[in-house]
Amino acid sequence: MPDRAPQPVDRQLPTDEARDLISLVRDIAQREIVPRAAEEEDAGHFPREVFTLLSRTGLLGLPYDSERGGADQPYEVYLQALEELAAARLTVGLGVSVHTLASYALATYGTKEQQVEHLPAMLGGGLLGAYCLSEPSSGSDAASLRTRAVRDGDDWVITGTKAWITHGGVADFYTVMARTGEEGPRGITAFLVPADAAGLSAAAPEKKMGMKGSPTAQVHFDGVRVPDERRIGDEGQGFAIALSALDSGRLGIAACAIGLAQAALDEAVDYATGRQQFGRPIADFQGLRFMLADMATQIEAGRALYLAAARLRDAGRPFAKQAAMAKLHCTDTAMKVTTDAVQVLGGYGYTADFPAERYMREAKVLQIVEGTNQIQRMVIARHLAGPETR
Repeated sequence: MPDRAPQPVDRQLPTDEARDLISLVRDIAQREIVPRAAEEEDAGHFPREVFTLLSRTGLLGLPYDSERGGADQPYEVYLQALEELAAARLTVGLGVSVHTLASYALATYGTKEQQVEHLPAMLGGGLLGAYCLSEPSSGSDAASLRTRAVRDGDDWVITGTKAWITHGGVADFYTVMARTGEEGPRGITAFLVPADAAGLSAAAPEKKMGMKGSPTAQVHFDGVRVPDERRIGDEGQGFAIALSALDSGRLGIAACAIGLAQAALDEAVDYATGRQQFGRPIADFQGLRFMLADMATQIEAGRALYLAAARLRDAGRPFAKQAAMAKLHCTDTAMKVTTDAVQVLGGYGYTADFPAERYMREAKVLQIVEGTNQIQRMVIARHLAGPETR
């Protein structure tokens, strides 16, 4: 089959700086990520060196203030950079999204003193973050979390277990939601916890069907002592901070999903135009042509949806409903497109010799993380019809 490199996505970008940024991301992706992606995913290798490179080039703090180590990029640009990284390797794209999520609480709700002290290292100093909300018994019902922080003089002592933590065991800092007061959402507070804090440990990574290069693990807090200077926001404000962070984080997942779907479409088109059956390329057959057309249409629709939500965010307007819609549509699209890509490749699509099967396995988790797609439907419905009656 011919070596037919996919054409870059034709993007609508607001500035020449943004176009240069996307070109940089594409160059890094093609040189440093794509050549080793399949081998390292199969081996379960976490590409810490790639995240170090991204930090050094300013790509770990794109949507944050340049005075604190960020790059002052609007979300519509950040998300398109994220899409490019996810298309190269989802472990990297999702990792950048999670790091951005982990940095959000301090960047948005931290005091000026906290931001000056911690953000430069978090955004451009080589550190990598993780976000700790879910627990073994509280996933979708995050407000019922049990990890507790108890005041002891000028410190807080945190005890409990967080679950499904991306970068668990490899992160340098953890943004942790812990209960400091009453039951329910009003009793939760946010903390910035360094990975080397005494009493903090990570379990062995989960054995997953995909994303094997991205460690997901339980994180244990056994009397971890954190000074009050590392509390983010007010006591009892943690759940509101967590939900606000997730609104933005869902856009990151949506962009990653479209990047993965785009990679699957590119693979399917490449195969279909090169594979010969009955004396001509299989892309000549209407059944496959229509599949490819549908795949491309859903990807473009998803891209437009997440960018519309991002532009609302950039304008300072409410975007929670649109973020939920984008996460829902884009991740469902990724699942459908990657499944269809396997079908286009036929028997070869089911082998590890081609990346289609990996894309399909990876797509599934995007329908689950940062709020399952059933939760997204609940969020959207509440915006449309109000809270559920009890």
